[in-house]
Amino acid sequence: MTSIRDCFDMVVFDWAGTMVDFGSRAPVLALVEAFAALGVSVEEAEARRDMGRAKADHVRAMFEQPRIAAAWRSTQGGAPDQAAVDRIMAALQAPMIRLAAETAQLTPGAAETAEHLRGQGLKIASCTGYTREMMGAILGRAAAQGYAPDLVVCAHETPEGRPSPLMIYKACADLGVWPLSRVVKVDDAEVGVAEGRNAGCFTVGLAASGNMVGLSAEALAALDPATRKALVAEAGARLRAAGADLVIDTVADLIPALEAEVARRASA
Repeated sequence: MTSIRDCFDMVVFDWAGTMVDFGSRAPVLALVEAFAALGVSVEEAEARRDMGRAKADHVRAMFEQPRIAAAWRSTQGGAPDQAAVDRIMAALQAPMIRLAAETAQLTPGAAETAEHLRGQGLKIASCTGYTREMMGAILGRAAAQGYAPDLVVCAHETPEGRPSPLMIYKACADLGVWPLSRVVKVDDAEVGVAEGRNAGCFTVGLAASGNMVGLSAEALAALDPATRKALVAEAGARLRAAGADLVIDTVADLIPALEAEVARRASA
């Protein structure tokens, strides 16, 4: 009888939109609030565009959007520079911690999926675009709900963030896992999928629970079936284009998907 462990030794999970915060709402709302505090109105779609990057890199990418850069110049009297990034990051800290805590509910199936993988002998790691301080609002709440990874790698704990593979490399080095082909990366954002591909991992994209659909579980379920199907299909297409080896709806679908992949390899 085949087991997931026949092909894989570790799974590296993202956090928001993957294991917590269905719809990846917290970082978007926090960024909108931080920019507004400094007089710049930002749309949710603008905040979502570069989701998954380390937060300072995300802010830099937002400033590269012409409309946001023009709005900053209009309100602040100069082009956005590193000092502007630092000001947004300072304004982001409090709302990010508050909203991360408010949205720290595990996505359906997250705890059960991690428990099943551990039961087969796999290690569980995680990496995130959140800083260590931001993750402090989540880790205890997640553990109380039954999910505590073996290792958490946060933004700025490696020389580069996503899409570089360095956070995954750090997780593998710290937990003694190799080769990278026996590691699964699970993420809801294109840049997170690129991170997994760049590391040489088997990479799984989540289409329904994450950043690209951007809706809570309740809001997604309330849509008419055709609209919901179209939104999830579009997100899945983007994740495949980013390099995902496999696309599923949510982390609750991961175990059967990996079992099918192991069976496929065994019969090839």
